[in-house]
Amino acid sequence: MDAVEQRSGRILLVDDEPAILRTFRYCLEDQGYQVATANSAAQAETLLQRQVFDLCFLDLRLGEDSGLDVLAQMRLQAPWMRVVIVTAHSAVDTAVDAMQIGAADYLVKPCSPDQLRLAAAKQLEVRALAARLEALEGEVRNVKDALDSHSPAMMAVLETARQVANTDANILILGESGTGKGELARAIHGWSQRAKKSCVTINCPSLTAELMESELFGHSRGAFTGASESTLGRVNQADGGTLFLDEIGDFPLTLQPKLLRFIQDKEYERVGDPVTRRADVRILAATNLNLDEMVRDGRFREDLLYRLNVITLKLPPLRERTDDVMTLAEGFLARFVKDYARPARGFTDEARNALLDYRWPGNIRELRNVIERASIICPQEQVDISHLGLTPQVGSHAPRVGAELSLEALEKAHISAVLANSDTLDQAARTLGIDASTLYRKRKQYNL
Repeated sequence: MDAVEQRSGRILLVDDEPAILRTFRYCLEDQGYQVATANSAAQAETLLQRQVFDLCFLDLRLGEDSGLDVLAQMRLQAPWMRVVIVTAHSAVDTAVDAMQIGAADYLVKPCSPDQLRLAAAKQLEVRALAARLEALEGEVRNVKDALDSHSPAMMAVLETARQVANTDANILILGESGTGKGELARAIHGWSQRAKKSCVTINCPSLTAELMESELFGHSRGAFTGASESTLGRVNQADGGTLFLDEIGDFPLTLQPKLLRFIQDKEYERVGDPVTRRADVRILAATNLNLDEMVRDGRFREDLLYRLNVITLKLPPLRERTDDVMTLAEGFLARFVKDYARPARGFTDEARNALLDYRWPGNIRELRNVIERASIICPQEQVDISHLGLTPQVGSHAPRVGAELSLEALEKAHISAVLANSDTLDQAARTLGIDASTLYRKRKQYNL
């Protein structure tokens, strides 16, 4: 029997009838979707705290729980998730009411497998389109967020970036993680004469040398096991535009001679294809590593470094842009309270002082995550210090290894900092070396 094709979509089923849960689950898993089930409102809430779902099929009658109340909570807890109400004929009017408060559609029980599969496919397609739109809008907003500055140091970098944008000089962007290197690269492309062409990004740490070569230059059909068709590669996609090599310090050492040759001659060959091709590509690269030190250690080619850093731009960390902290925080807050329909509109004096005193090791990315979390959990018009989760790390009182404090306090501070620097709970769990369920319990234990 052929393996089921893995489809993109995480689905939550909420119903108090085990037979329906089982039938729906089998039907959707047969289509390759990832499915989780809950038989009560409390169980659904727990799952939503631990996992991200794209779609939920929600029964209107959950024993003593009201499906409408559960729906209202879901709209707050996971506003991106599509919710389809499942109801009996006698409750169709209530299902229509549910749509008025945020449900995407409803199904009437008993429904056929085809009806269920069609509803799932339709809602997941809408969710995928919405996610793509959010990503595109986010790229535009993130560029503005990271580059919105009153700091003299940051303004000097931006001025230089604008001056060199219209040239074809290769640019190396340096800075700590989260300072906005990717946003600056995209802005440079947008300011350049190549703006009408593509700006293509390759995340260097994510691939092995073999996969990186294929991703960068493309490959011909049959070039290696699994190469069932030819691909053009990112260099071809960027022809006439810009290629952004993110985290270039992690670019495979064995592949660096081929990258150097392409930068010098604009020539390359696809994997498994001897034909030499050309591409007119401007190179931007970024890293938070010390490339000079890597050259001395033999981990990075000196000639490649010379080619990459014709122009070097160094982004200052957020702790050196104190003039920008509140401007950025207020901008993030305005965005997130709108996205999540939350009541917060500003910060208390204590919260402002905490934001200004904090060292921001994760820079703008950490600030964004902290404000997003605060905007969601704050039930009032002003975000207070308790909503920020920064207390363990404020100013000079941040716990440190070897200080006179308990292991519990040190663990709490470390988990808080990792959460603030992570885009997802799964990423934070991987950083901490624990599973997501353990991290969930730790968050509850420490009230993070």
